[in-house]
Formats: sequence, C-alpha cells, structure tokens
Amino acid sequence: MASRGNFNSKIGFIAAAAGSAVGLGNIWKFPFEVADGGGAAFVLMYLGFCFILCFPVMVTEIAIGRKTQKDPVGAFGALGFPKWKFLGKMGVLAGVLILSFYNVVAGWAFGYFLEMLMGNFAIGGQFGDYIKDVVKIGAYGAVFMFSTAFIVSKGVSGGIEKASKILMPTLLILIISLVAYAMTLPHAMEGVKFYLVPDFSEINFEVVYSALGQAFFSLSLGMGALITYGSYVSKEENIISSAALITLTDISVAFLAGLMMFPFVAYMSEGNLHEVTGGPGLIFATLPGVFESFGPILGIVVGASFFLLLSFAALTSTVSLLEVPVAYAVDELKVDRKKAVWLIAIIIFIVGIPSLMANGYSPFFSSFITYMGNDNPTDFMTLVSDIANDSLLPLGGCLISFFGAYVWKKHNLNEEIAQGYPNYHGSFVEKFINIMVSYFCPIVLGIIFVLTVLDRFFGIALV
Repeated sequence: MASRGNFNSKIGFIAAAAGSAVGLGNIWKFPFEVADGGGAAFVLMYLGFCFILCFPVMVTEIAIGRKTQKDPVGAFGALGFPKWKFLGKMGVLAGVLILSFYNVVAGWAFGYFLEMLMGNFAIGGQFGDYIKDVVKIGAYGAVFMFSTAFIVSKGVSGGIEKASKILMPTLLILIISLVAYAMTLPHAMEGVKFYLVPDFSEINFEVVYSALGQAFFSLSLGMGALITYGSYVSKEENIISSAALITLTDISVAFLAGLMMFPFVAYMSEGNLHEVTGGPGLIFATLPGVFESFGPILGIVVGASFFLLLSFAALTSTVSLLEVPVAYAVDELKVDRKKAVWLIAIIIFIVGIPSLMANGYSPFFSSFITYMGNDNPTDFMTLVSDIANDSLLPLGGCLISFFGAYVWKKHNLNEEIAQGYPNYHGSFVEKFINIMVSYFCPIVLGIIFVLTVLDRFFGIALV
C-alpha cells in the first residue's frame, strides 16, 4: 500500500495551502484589477467576496478531504457517491492543464531572475523575442518543473510542508522589503492614492463580476487542491480557523503586491498612472527599465529580488498543482509516490510544449483557434487557460458547493467541521456556512461559469 503521509503541524498545512493560493496572479493581476475597478472600492468588494463566496467553498473542500483521507477522485467514492467521481477527475484535469501552461510563465519569471542577476536590463525591450526562444524558456521551465517535482517527491511533511515553511516566509520578507523600498521612490504616494482611494464612479456590474472572479480564482478553489491537502490534516485541526488564516494570507499577499506595484508604476510614469496597462507587458517589458534607473548595483538587487519573488510565488502554486494528480495516482492507482511524481511531471511538461510554442515561435499554436463570435484567433496557451482556469474551476466550485449541501448533506458536512471546533454546532459560523453553501455559492459560481463560457467561447458579453 502506498504511503500517503500527513502534515505534521497546523502551520505547515496553512503555509502549504496558502502557498497554493498565492501565485503569479497575486503579484501582477490583482493590482490592476484593483486599478480598473475603482481602487479601494474594488478592494473592499474583493475582501467581502473572499469570505462570502470563497471561504465556504474552501471549508467544504477541506472537510471532504479530511473526512475521507483521499485524493479528489477517491474522496467522492469514499463518501459513498461513486457517480460523483467525475467531479474529482475534472479537478485533476484542471490542475494538469493549469500546470502545463503555468510552468511556462514560471520559466519566464525564473529566466528574468537570472537575467537581472547578470545585469541584463535590456531584456525588457526583448520580451517578444525572449518568449519565442523555446530552447531557453524550455530549459528554464524544465528547471522549474524539476524543482517542483523534487519537492513533491519528498512527501507531504518532508517535501511540501518543509518547503512551504521556507518559501512562504521568504516570499513575505521579499515582498515587504520591496514595498518598503518602493515607498521611498519619487511619486510613490501618487501610486498609493491611485491604489487605495476609492472611486465609486468606476463601480458597475462588470467590476463586481471581476471582483467575484478574482476572489475565487486567487484561492485555487474548484480543482481538488484543498481536498487533497485536507486529506493530510488531522481530526484535531480546526477547519474554520485554518481556512480563515489561508484566506487572510492570500489576501495579504495580494494587497501587499498592490502596495509594491503602484509606487513602481508611479515612479515609472512620473505620477501619471491612468495610461498604464498591467499584466505581463508591464512586468516583463517595462519594469526591467525601471530597475535599471536605480543604478547598476541597486538595480540588480531590486530587480533580482522582484523576479525571485515572482518565482517563489509560482513555485508555491506549482507544488500544489502537481500534488493533485500525484495524490490520485498514489491513492487510486497504487503507484509509488516517487515514480508517480516524476512520471506525471514529465507528462505535464510535454503537455505544456504547445503552450511554450504559442508565444510567437509556432504560427500554428500562436493562432490556434477562433471561437464563435470572435474574429481574432486565440493562441494555444490562452485556450488552455480559458478551458481550465476560467471555466472548469468555477464549475468545480459550483458543483462542490451543491454536493456538500444536497448530496453529502449539510448535517454530515457540519459533523466533520465540528471535529476540532467543539463550539461549532449552533454557532453563527454554522448558519453562515450552511446558507452560503446551499444557496449563494452554487448560484453565483454557476452564473460566473455561464457568463465566462458565453464570453470566452461564443463572444457573448452579458456584463
């Protein structure tokens, strides 16, 4: 029988699960979602949705995992609902697909870390050519996948927990240090005001939808990662407090990312932030020039630290993404953990090759498909993201909520949560979880799924 392993401490579980949630999106996507959504007004909505929408789904996933001590597929069978194994398989598939392209972007970040160490600030102006170099990016991605597989191969406590206890504090130290330095730059306060002073005139249904989506996607829900991590947690742990700490950690990193990014952007734009666009273009094309302006020594230190931060954020996520299919192979297929890790890592790296080639190297994969209602061809990497990240995850969260409330039943969910939380029964928290899982979460996530599919695949934008 293959050994599963367990987390040795609550802090280890929280660090690993928070690491799963904290990723590249926290560093570059969240700040500009905030900017587009009216600053502090978006932040307040995001915070609310994290606890109203995401928290109950997270608690349900962890409870299912701890109750069954199984992977996402085996968990539904162990609860007596084998027909629901499709939901676990959908989560495993989503994790594999996300990791296949996420590893490519992680390779970009790791490569930029090396370029900054060598003082090659000119790489920012060569970003288009850089991502076309499939040999170089492939090598960086291979190093990243190897690092991910090495950590996961060491097991739950000896690999994932141990690495998370190092990576998460280091990530926080790096981001706080960069925030502190960014605050000293000219025009930094203009950036902070742009980030934190609310502009309620920007609020509309589309912004609300974006805040909902950002809250859900940022916490890695709906793909079985937290079912998997929950299966390694002891019955004595308080699921509610653990889920709250995981959510708070993810929110804190996203919030700090904004405090870091907007002073950099304000410095770069001399205080004129309204014309600046976010995403990879800013991170990889523009920021190296900003770091160069700090001088040769300080520029290398700050630039390398920034891209090391990106690499660490990516690694904490890739570890959890790989653990999901590995747990499935160990539990359901009875494969030795080390064999499962290296075989699955190789397969996922191969699956990611089209995404690697979809950034200008291969015309075929760079203009892969045209959706109905959309005249612009979509590259392969974006297609995989649309399917896995933007479609399967909200569908998975919707169905997990429905399963917890109506199939497994709320009283069974509540009994599992009550273990480790003696005062749970009859509390406000119990009533809140029951209402959210029964009504709000499945309805809202179902709406997000439908709206996303219509928009991404049929060109029908209803918001």
